[in-house]
This record gives sequence, structure tokens and C-alpha cells, in this order.
Amino acid sequence: MGMTAAEKKAFGKGFQAGADSVEEGLPGWFGTFADMMTLLFAFFVLLAAISTMDPVKLQEMANSQGKSLGSKIKASGKASDEGEFEPIENLAAMKDAMEETIEKMKKENPAGDPPIDIETSAKGLIVNIKGDFAFPSGKADMKPELETLLNEEIIPKIQLSIFQVEVAGHSDSDAMPKKWKKYYASNWELSAARGAAVVRYMIDNGVPAPRLLAAGYGDWYPKGIDSIKTENPMYNPLTLTWEEVLAMNTTTKQKSNNRRIQITFIKPSHHDAGGYMESDS
Repeated sequence: MGMTAAEKKAFGKGFQAGADSVEEGLPGWFGTFADMMTLLFAFFVLLAAISTMDPVKLQEMANSQGKSLGSKIKASGKASDEGEFEPIENLAAMKDAMEETIEKMKKENPAGDPPIDIETSAKGLIVNIKGDFAFPSGKADMKPELETLLNEEIIPKIQLSIFQVEVAGHSDSDAMPKKWKKYYASNWELSAARGAAVVRYMIDNGVPAPRLLAAGYGDWYPKGIDSIKTENPMYNPLTLTWEEVLAMNTTTKQKSNNRRIQITFIKPSHHDAGGYMESDS
């Protein structure tokens, strides 16, 4: 049943009176503004939570990374009480680390000689890697054994040290066989290609390129020249004659020793290495 005209008139007056009696509230836009402020507050709280590093979790992450690199970093053989590996800061420490590597190789293969040896020179610390161990005859393609040695022993030590490193290829005095001359015209080309191959491998496996030098000495730097220079600082290898080179390639063993990859950890100053070989104290 519908409202009468009188009832409608009375109802309208009551509604208008109720509306007029309501007090004025906050502006309508204030609610939207308050919502926006709440969202911004929540956003900055979230940013703060993300940027705050939990020291415990950070250490756990570092330990996890250390374990994943353990097979490489452990090659230094120098760990602190906290289990962190210390940088190799002088040639004496590098020499100690390389000697430990050689001793480990001797234990792993008592029947054979280690494929590496070390010597010192005015230039720095030299690590000699036997050429027959490192490369197939007449080629500059690295053997898997050399890659393993670089990955496990040499590259980690370079990464833990501060030295610039020269990688040089050397050969014996035998002429390049005709069957290989189409690839390498002489021992110069082959030795340089081998040195460059090792440098490229090191770069591809994390060694910064500016720290590396590639060189090829051919047959003109027989093993032992550096020892002569150390014993006699006045000796000038630039005066070496071909007859002297041949005299250092008379036996099969000499030729085998001369075929090598020579990795030199270069000291900052190329003066007499004797003082620099002392441990810093």
C-alpha cells in the first residue's frame, strides 16, 4: 500500500532535517591520501627488510661459496684459523706454496718425477712445466693433464697473488720436422703458440688478462740459463751463441728439459731477486 500525499510530505521534511543535522566530516580526498601513505610506509618497510643483511646468513653464504671453490682455493695450502685462505703476498710464500705442490705430486706418483720444478732468477720465481707433459709433439693443443694442473694448482695461486705472470713456450734445438712446418714454420712459432694457448686458457678460467704476458723463446733459451744468471749476475744471455745452445741440447734429458712451458711470477722490480725472496717481516 502506497504512501499518501501527506505522508510523503512529512517524510521528506524529516529526511531533509536529518541531513541538515549531520556535522561536516574530513574532505573526501583525505581517505585516498591516507591509503597512499599507508602503502608507501609498507613499501619502505619492505625495502629496509630486504637491504638489511643478517650477519649469520651472510657468513653462511660466504662459507657456501668457499666450499664450492674449495677444490681450487685449497691449492694454496695456506689457511687461517678461521678457514679463510690467505693471499700470497711475496715470492717466498709463492715458492713455499709451489714446493708443497711438488711434494704432493711426489706422494701421488712415487714412481715418476713431478712434471714441474721451480727455480729463482733475477726476474722472479719460475715454474717449469715439462713440454711432453703439457702438449703433444708438434702441436699447441693442451693435454688434459696440463688443464688439470692449471685448474688445481697454478690458476688458484695466481688468483691469490699480486704478481704479473709471464707464460713462455720453449723448445729444444731440433729443427721443426717437415710434416709440422705447414702449421709452424719454426720452433719460434710453435713455442709462441703454446705460450699463448696457456695464457688464453688462464683468461678463460678467471685470471685477469692485464696480469698475463705470453711469450715464445723458441730454442734460444735452454733450461739452466736462469740459474747461470743468478750465479753470475754479469752473464748476458744476449751473447749466447748457437754453439752454446747446442751444447745444452746434447742429451735426450737436456732436450726434454728444454721443451717446456715456463711460468714466471715476476717481482715488481727486476733487480737481484735474493732480497725479495726473503719473507716480509
